This record gives sequence, C-alpha cells and structure tokens, in this order.
Amino acid sequence: MSMEGIVAYLLFFATMAGIYAILTLGLNIQWGYTGLFNIGIAGFFALGAYTSAILTSAPHPSVLGGFGLPFPVGFAAAGLVSGVASLLIGLPTLRLREDYLAIASIGIAETIRYIFINERWLANGTRGIAGIPNPMRALFGPYANVAYLLLVAVVIALLYLLIERAIHAPWGRVLRSIREDEHVSKAVGKDVFRFKLQALVMGSVVMGLAGSLYTHFISFVGPQVFEPMLGTFIVWVMLTVGGTGSNKGAIVGAFVVWAIWSMTEFLTDLLPSALATRTAPVRVILIGLLLIAALLWRPAGLIGPDREAAGRSRAKAVAR
Repeated sequence: MSMEGIVAYLLFFATMAGIYAILTLGLNIQWGYTGLFNIGIAGFFALGAYTSAILTSAPHPSVLGGFGLPFPVGFAAAGLVSGVASLLIGLPTLRLREDYLAIASIGIAETIRYIFINERWLANGTRGIAGIPNPMRALFGPYANVAYLLLVAVVIALLYLLIERAIHAPWGRVLRSIREDEHVSKAVGKDVFRFKLQALVMGSVVMGLAGSLYTHFISFVGPQVFEPMLGTFIVWVMLTVGGTGSNKGAIVGAFVVWAIWSMTEFLTDLLPSALATRTAPVRVILIGLLLIAALLWRPAGLIGPDREAAGRSRAKAVAR
C-alpha cells in the first residue's frame, strides 16, 4: 500500500471511530449515568442519517424530499427527529419496568429499518440514497477528508464538554442517584420519570447527530448499515470496554474497539479458503471474545468512573 493509501485509510478509520465515539457518548448518557437499557441505538442512528440525507440531497424520483438544504439544517434536524422519536417511545415505557424500554427500543429500531427497506418511495429501499453531499468537499477539495475529521473532532469535543458540564451539575447528580437506586431518589422528592425522559431524549439526540455525520461522510445511506450488529451491539461493546459511566472511557472504548474491528477484517483475509465465506461470524466471535476479556481483565473498563475521578484528584493535587 502506498503512503497516500495509508493516509487515506487512517483518515477513514479515525473519522469512523469518531462517529462511533459520538454514538457511545449518547449511550453513556442513557445507560452509564441513568441506567436506561436502550438496545435500539440503531434506530436513532438511522433516523438521524436518513433525515439529514433526505433534507440535504438533490431531488431524485426514488427518494422523498431531495430539498437540497445546507448541511447545518440536516444536522440539526437529525438530532431533533431522533429526540422526538425517543420522546414518543419514552412516554409510555419509562413508567414501567426497565426491561420494557429494552423491548420497545429494539422493536422500534427494527421497525424503522424495515420501513426504510420496504417503503421504496421513502428512501429507495435496499438501494439506499447515494450522492449525499459532503459539506467539506466543496470548501476544501482534496483536503475534504482531513477537514471532515476535524469537524467530527470538534463535535466530539463540544459534546464532551456539554455532557461533562451537565453530568457534574445537580441534574447529573440526580441521574446518577436514579441509576444507583431510583426509589431513594423518589423518596427525596425527585421526579424520576422526568429525569429519565430527559436522559433518554438527550442521548438519542446525540445518536441522531452521529447519524448525520455518518451519512455525509460516506455520501450514502442504506438500511444494511443499521443492522443490530453494527448499529447497536458494537456500541455497547465500546462503552463496556471503555468504561460505563465515563465520557473519556466512551471515547477511548470507541477507538479501541473500532481499531480491533478493523483489524479483524485483515485477520479474516488470512483464514483458509474453506472459511472464507464465514468471515462475518468470525469477526463477531472475535468481538465477543474481546468483550469477555475486557470484563475479566477490567470489569470497570479501560477508563471507568473511578479511574476518571482519581485522575481528576491527581490533577488538582498537582495544580496546588
């Protein structure tokens, strides 16, 4: 592989890992801080991607919309639509037992995916929507991928700062108390349902934004991208490996797991010819083994909340 090819691959890898880091930050708000068991991440990811694609792409006879709106409009709408969808899911389910949210979220995620598969008038069915504009291509030409990586990095940084500020405010402390024991939170007068709903919506908005960034980077969106493996399961692995309840851990876990996922593609190329058609399940098995190893080696993750708190304490001590 030439040097240009290596650079192009590294840019692609870093951008994709960054997009998954945003997804993992959204899940961390819901599960890491509030204890909401959302296994329908792919649904909110898909809603954000398709919303942004429909609003910003050029007119096409096989696709609804084609409004040609600028990227910021599609980006904002992606978060809004995902947030509204989570609100509609959360209103009837969050007052019930925790497992009802899991059932509802995975059911809605699969429903969304099959709607986009079967309703061809909406988004061209299994063929998807192609030619989605990359906002950096017109501005930076050959350096568009570098600029897009910087855009993703800026979004990660802003989301990290906003989430950190919210989590260390009284609102975030209530979320953590709900995660530990919601009955105690109710006993001291907190509206547990309202806080849960806010966490669900906030996390889903972040997931929708990741969908928008994904579709404009790839310039294509299709239902195969949002299957449970790549849209939900791998995000849970990223958060678990990085450290549940830690925003730094969510970002680190996304990059580590995506690196391993990418490496498994090369490893499966080395398999015997008899196993060549089974590379997809082999990659899933390798990721499963990674998750087991991570849970055995560091149950709290690479950067769990305890390690993060210890790091802050050391930084304060040095500053003094």
